[in-house]
Amino acid sequence: MSYETIVYERLEVDGGIVAQVTLNRPDVRNAINLEMIQDLGRMLDQVAQEPDVRAIVLTGAGTKAFAAGADIAQLKERGREDALRKINAALFRRLEDQAIPTIAAIRGFALGGGCELAMACDIRIAGEGAKLGQPEVGLGIIAGAGAIQRLPKLVGLGRAKELLFTGRIINATEAERIGLVNHVVADDDVLTRAIETASLIAKQGALAVQVSKMAINASARAHPGFEALDVLGQSMLFESEDKSQRMQAFLDRKAKKAK
Repeated sequence: MSYETIVYERLEVDGGIVAQVTLNRPDVRNAINLEMIQDLGRMLDQVAQEPDVRAIVLTGAGTKAFAAGADIAQLKERGREDALRKINAALFRRLEDQAIPTIAAIRGFALGGGCELAMACDIRIAGEGAKLGQPEVGLGIIAGAGAIQRLPKLVGLGRAKELLFTGRIINATEAERIGLVNHVVADDDVLTRAIETASLIAKQGALAVQVSKMAINASARAHPGFEALDVLGQSMLFESEDKSQRMQAFLDRKAKKAK
Protein backbone atom coordinates (compact mmCIF):
# COMPACT_ATOMS: atom_id res chain seq x y z
CA MET A 1 0.00 0.00 0.00
CA SER A 2 1.34 3.44 -0.91
CA TYR A 3 1.15 6.53 1.30
CA GLU A 4 1.67 10.25 0.72
CA THR A 5 2.31 11.53 4.24
CA ILE A 6 3.59 8.55 6.24
CA VAL A 7 6.22 5.86 5.81
CA TYR A 8 5.32 2.28 6.73
CA GLU A 9 8.06 -0.24 7.52
CA ARG A 10 8.01 -3.80 8.83
CA LEU A 11 10.81 -4.48 11.32
CA GLU A 12 11.87 -7.96 12.38
CA VAL A 13 12.38 -8.15 16.14
CA ASP A 14 12.63 -10.92 18.70
CA GLY A 15 9.14 -12.34 18.89
CA GLY A 16 7.71 -11.14 15.60
CA ILE A 17 7.17 -8.10 13.43
CA VAL A 18 6.85 -4.47 14.54
CA ALA A 19 5.29 -1.88 12.24
CA GLN A 20 7.25 1.38 12.31
CA VAL A 21 5.06 4.24 11.11
CA THR A 22 6.72 7.61 10.48
CA LEU A 23 4.74 10.82 10.11
CA ASN A 24 6.49 12.26 7.07
CA ARG A 25 5.91 15.99 6.64
CA PRO A 26 9.14 17.28 8.20
CA ASP A 27 9.02 20.58 6.30
CA VAL A 28 5.95 21.55 8.38
CA ARG A 29 7.00 19.72 11.56
CA ASN A 30 4.77 16.77 10.64
CA ALA A 31 1.60 18.83 11.00
CA ILE A 32 -1.45 16.59 10.81
CA ASN A 33 -3.54 17.38 7.73
CA LEU A 34 -6.50 15.54 6.22
CA GLU A 35 -4.22 13.50 3.96
CA MET A 36 -2.25 12.24 6.96
CA ILE A 37 -5.42 11.25 8.78
CA GLN A 38 -6.50 9.31 5.69
CA ASP A 39 -3.07 7.66 5.41
CA LEU A 40 -3.17 6.64 9.07
CA GLY A 41 -6.57 5.09 8.49
CA ARG A 42 -5.22 3.10 5.55
CA MET A 43 -2.26 2.07 7.70
CA LEU A 44 -4.62 0.60 10.27
CA ASP A 45 -6.37 -1.28 7.46
CA GLN A 46 -3.00 -2.69 6.38
CA VAL A 47 -1.99 -3.72 9.90
CA ALA A 48 -5.32 -5.50 10.30
CA GLN A 49 -4.39 -7.65 7.29
CA GLU A 50 -0.93 -8.53 8.68
CA PRO A 51 -1.51 -10.86 11.65
CA ASP A 52 2.22 -11.22 12.32
CA VAL A 53 2.48 -7.54 13.35
CA ARG A 54 2.69 -7.51 17.13
CA ALA A 55 3.09 -3.79 17.88
CA ILE A 56 3.11 -0.39 16.17
CA VAL A 57 5.77 2.26 16.80
CA LEU A 58 4.64 5.72 15.72
CA THR A 59 7.25 8.44 15.25
CA GLY A 60 7.89 11.65 13.34
CA ALA A 61 10.35 12.35 10.53
CA GLY A 62 13.29 14.57 11.43
CA THR A 63 14.34 15.78 14.85
CA LYS A 64 12.13 18.85 15.34
CA ALA A 65 8.73 17.27 15.91
CA PHE A 66 6.70 14.15 16.50
CA ALA A 67 3.78 16.23 15.25
CA ALA A 68 3.53 19.95 15.94
CA GLY A 69 -0.25 19.88 15.78
CA ALA A 70 -3.00 20.05 13.21
CA ASP A 71 -2.41 21.87 9.94
CA ILE A 72 -3.72 25.32 10.94
CA ALA A 73 -4.29 26.41 7.35
CA GLN A 74 -6.71 23.50 6.90
CA LEU A 75 -8.14 23.84 10.40
CA LYS A 76 -8.99 27.50 9.86
CA GLU A 77 -11.25 26.53 6.96
CA ARG A 78 -13.10 23.80 8.84
CA GLY A 79 -16.61 24.64 9.95
CA ARG A 80 -19.45 23.17 11.98
CA GLU A 81 -20.04 20.22 9.65
CA ASP A 82 -16.36 19.25 9.79
CA ALA A 83 -16.43 19.26 13.59
CA LEU A 84 -19.46 17.00 13.59
CA ARG A 85 -17.60 14.56 11.33
CA LYS A 86 -14.95 14.13 14.08
CA ILE A 87 -12.19 13.91 11.44
CA ASN A 88 -9.21 13.61 13.79
CA ALA A 89 -11.02 12.34 16.87
CA ALA A 90 -12.51 9.35 15.06
CA LEU A 91 -9.13 8.24 13.73
CA PHE A 92 -7.46 8.64 17.12
CA ARG A 93 -10.25 6.60 18.74
CA ARG A 94 -9.79 3.92 16.10
CA LEU A 95 -6.04 3.85 16.79
CA GLU A 96 -6.72 3.48 20.51
CA ASP A 97 -9.31 0.75 20.02
CA GLN A 98 -7.48 -1.46 17.51
CA ALA A 99 -6.04 -4.56 19.14
CA ILE A 100 -2.31 -4.09 18.57
CA PRO A 101 -0.35 -2.11 21.21
CA THR A 102 0.99 1.22 19.99
CA ILE A 103 4.02 3.16 21.18
CA ALA A 104 4.60 6.84 20.46
CA ALA A 105 8.30 7.72 20.03
CA ILE A 106 8.37 11.48 20.64
CA ARG A 107 11.18 13.79 19.61
CA GLY A 108 10.70 17.53 19.54
CA PHE A 109 7.21 19.00 19.55
CA ALA A 110 4.02 17.05 20.24
CA LEU A 111 1.45 19.81 20.41
CA GLY A 112 -2.30 20.00 19.94
CA GLY A 113 -3.38 17.17 17.67
CA GLY A 114 0.14 15.78 17.86
CA CYS A 115 -0.12 15.40 21.62
CA GLU A 116 -3.60 13.95 21.23
CA LEU A 117 -2.26 11.42 18.73
CA ALA A 118 0.45 10.43 21.20
CA MET A 119 -2.15 10.05 23.97
CA ALA A 120 -4.19 7.75 21.74
CA CYS A 121 -1.18 5.41 21.76
CA ASP A 122 -0.79 2.95 24.62
CA ILE A 123 2.76 3.93 25.65
CA ARG A 124 4.71 7.18 25.19
CA ILE A 125 8.50 7.44 25.15
CA ALA A 126 9.91 10.96 24.89
CA GLY A 127 13.30 12.44 24.19
CA GLU A 128 14.87 14.86 26.65
CA GLY A 129 14.19 17.75 24.29
CA ALA A 130 10.52 16.96 23.73
CA LYS A 131 7.84 19.60 24.29
CA LEU A 132 4.20 18.62 24.83
CA GLY A 133 0.99 20.56 25.27
CA GLN A 134 -2.54 21.45 24.20
CA PRO A 135 -2.45 25.10 23.03
CA GLU A 136 -5.84 25.00 21.26
CA VAL A 137 -7.53 27.60 23.50
CA GLY A 138 -5.05 30.15 22.16
CA LEU A 139 -6.53 29.49 18.71
CA GLY A 140 -10.10 29.89 19.89
CA ILE A 141 -11.03 26.19 19.92
CA ILE A 142 -10.89 23.25 22.34
CA ALA A 143 -8.66 20.18 22.31
CA GLY A 144 -11.43 18.27 20.60
CA ALA A 145 -9.56 15.19 19.34
CA GLY A 146 -9.53 13.29 22.63
CA ALA A 147 -7.42 15.30 25.09
CA ILE A 148 -10.41 16.24 27.23
CA GLN A 149 -11.08 12.52 27.84
CA ARG A 150 -7.52 11.14 27.88
CA LEU A 151 -5.46 13.82 29.60
CA PRO A 152 -7.29 13.69 32.99
CA LYS A 153 -6.84 9.91 33.08
CA LEU A 154 -3.11 10.28 32.55
CA VAL A 155 -2.23 13.29 34.70
CA GLY A 156 -5.23 13.84 36.99
CA LEU A 157 -8.10 16.31 36.77
CA GLY A 158 -6.36 19.34 38.27
CA ARG A 159 -3.26 19.15 36.10
CA ALA A 160 -5.36 18.43 33.00
CA LYS A 161 -7.48 21.51 33.64
CA GLU A 162 -4.38 23.66 34.04
CA LEU A 163 -2.86 22.45 30.78
CA LEU A 164 -6.11 22.69 28.84
CA PHE A 165 -7.11 26.12 30.22
CA THR A 166 -3.69 27.78 29.85
CA GLY A 167 -2.36 26.06 26.74
CA ARG A 168 0.97 25.77 28.57
CA ILE A 169 3.67 23.73 26.84
CA ILE A 170 5.72 21.50 29.14
CA ASN A 171 9.09 19.81 28.78
CA ALA A 172 9.78 16.08 28.86
CA THR A 173 10.87 16.06 32.51
CA GLU A 174 7.58 17.52 33.68
CA ALA A 175 5.63 15.31 31.28
CA GLU A 176 7.20 12.22 32.85
CA ARG A 177 6.70 13.52 36.40
CA ILE A 178 2.96 14.05 35.92
CA GLY A 179 2.42 10.83 33.95
CA LEU A 180 1.90 12.20 30.45
CA VAL A 181 4.80 10.09 29.15
CA ASN A 182 6.07 6.74 30.43
CA HIS A 183 9.80 7.28 29.97
CA VAL A 184 12.27 10.01 29.02
CA VAL A 185 15.51 9.04 27.28
CA ALA A 186 18.23 10.81 25.30
CA ASP A 187 16.82 12.25 22.06
CA ASP A 188 18.99 9.97 19.94
CA ASP A 189 17.71 6.90 21.84
CA VAL A 190 13.97 7.51 21.52
CA LEU A 191 13.28 5.27 18.55
CA THR A 192 15.63 2.55 19.79
CA ARG A 193 13.89 2.47 23.19
CA ALA A 194 10.46 2.39 21.53
CA ILE A 195 11.46 -0.55 19.32
CA GLU A 196 12.97 -2.37 22.32
CA THR A 197 9.66 -1.93 24.16
CA ALA A 198 7.76 -3.17 21.11
CA SER A 199 10.08 -6.18 20.94
CA LEU A 200 9.38 -6.99 24.58
CA ILE A 201 5.64 -6.86 23.84
CA ALA A 202 6.13 -9.07 20.77
CA LYS A 203 7.65 -11.83 22.94
CA GLN A 204 4.47 -12.14 24.99
CA GLY A 205 1.34 -14.10 24.16
CA ALA A 206 -0.28 -12.15 21.32
CA LEU A 207 -3.86 -12.95 22.30
CA ALA A 208 -3.17 -12.28 25.99
CA VAL A 209 -1.75 -8.85 25.15
CA GLN A 210 -4.71 -7.99 22.92
CA VAL A 211 -7.28 -9.08 25.51
CA SER A 212 -5.41 -7.11 28.18
CA LYS A 213 -5.58 -3.99 26.01
CA MET A 214 -9.30 -4.47 25.36
CA ALA A 215 -10.04 -4.94 29.05
CA ILE A 216 -7.97 -1.92 30.17
CA ASN A 217 -9.56 0.32 27.53
CA ALA A 218 -13.04 -0.81 28.53
CA SER A 219 -12.35 -0.06 32.20
CA ALA A 220 -11.12 3.45 31.37
CA ARG A 221 -13.68 4.44 28.74
CA ALA A 222 -15.55 7.68 29.34
CA HIS A 223 -19.30 7.90 28.97
CA PRO A 224 -20.11 8.45 25.27
CA GLY A 225 -22.03 11.58 26.21
CA PHE A 226 -18.73 13.28 27.10
CA GLU A 227 -17.48 12.82 23.55
CA ALA A 228 -20.73 14.25 22.20
CA LEU A 229 -20.15 17.36 24.31
CA ASP A 230 -16.68 17.72 22.76
CA VAL A 231 -18.10 17.50 19.25
CA LEU A 232 -20.93 19.95 19.85
CA GLY A 233 -18.66 22.43 21.60
CA GLN A 234 -16.08 22.29 18.84
CA SER A 235 -18.75 22.69 16.15
CA MET A 236 -19.81 25.95 17.80
CA LEU A 237 -16.22 27.19 18.15
CA PHE A 238 -15.32 26.33 14.55
CA GLU A 239 -17.87 28.95 13.44
CA SER A 240 -16.71 31.66 15.86
CA GLU A 241 -15.11 34.92 14.74
CA ASP A 242 -12.56 34.58 17.54
CA LYS A 243 -11.32 31.28 16.09
CA SER A 244 -10.99 32.78 12.63
CA GLN A 245 -9.07 35.80 13.89
CA ARG A 246 -6.75 33.83 16.14
CA MET A 247 -5.88 31.25 13.49
CA GLN A 248 -5.28 33.96 10.89
CA ALA A 249 -2.97 35.73 13.33
CA PHE A 250 -1.09 32.45 13.83
CA LEU A 251 -0.71 31.98 10.08
CA ASP A 252 0.43 35.60 9.66
CA ARG A 253 3.13 35.17 12.34
CA LYS A 254 4.27 31.94 10.69
CA ALA A 255 4.48 33.63 7.28
CA LYS A 256 6.44 36.53 8.75
CA LYS A 257 8.97 34.19 10.36
CA ALA A 258 9.41 32.33 7.06
CA LYS A 259 10.53 35.50 5.24
